[in-house]
Amino acid sequence: MAISGANRSARRKSSGAHRKVLDKGSDGVEANARFTGSIAAVLLVLLAAEGLTVLRVRALLTPHVFIGVLLIPPILLKIGSTGYRFVRYYAGSPAYRQKGPPPALLRLLGPFVVVLTVVLFASGVALLFVGPGLRQNLLLLHKASFVLWFGAMAIHVLSHLLDTARLAPRDFYWRTRKQVAGAGLRQWTIVASLAAGLLLAALSVGHVSHFLAG
Repeated sequence: MAISGANRSARRKSSGAHRKVLDKGSDGVEANARFTGSIAAVLLVLLAAEGLTVLRVRALLTPHVFIGVLLIPPILLKIGSTGYRFVRYYAGSPAYRQKGPPPALLRLLGPFVVVLTVVLFASGVALLFVGPGLRQNLLLLHKASFVLWFGAMAIHVLSHLLDTARLAPRDFYWRTRKQVAGAGLRQWTIVASLAAGLLLAALSVGHVSHFLAG
């Protein structure tokens, strides 16, 4: 009987320890979700502004380049946050496993969105620096990747729009920001990415005249 009671006590302790680990992991999942949602909200605003410049890109080439380069650090941050969730899930993290994966369509679409985003922005930046001989092919790549990216991104954004609207404000509302530690750090990380983007954009717009001269 004493041995049986000891076994039950050990099982209860083990179960309690497991719940504590799972609860701590759940906080990490929520923190990652909030971080991803906040970045997504920032990107939606900036991408909308960039979309307006596309409508008259020749006349608005300077703001097109400025906003495009400004977008790069927040985009890398977004790829990092979603990539972190991907790695934790497939590495077998109990909390991320409990949350579950995104829908199958979004899992299939995700790598295409990342690759097309990298090609689109890398080709856009490269256009500012290459000579006229390479520009035609690079411009064609930039335009083609934009068409494909726009279609993939439209599906991606519409699929995550409700989640973004639900998660993005949680680190800013006084009532909810204290529920998960690290809200300030997450906010300042996003601000730092925007500051880095502004610096890169300011350094890049001077090359617009080089592009036009070519």
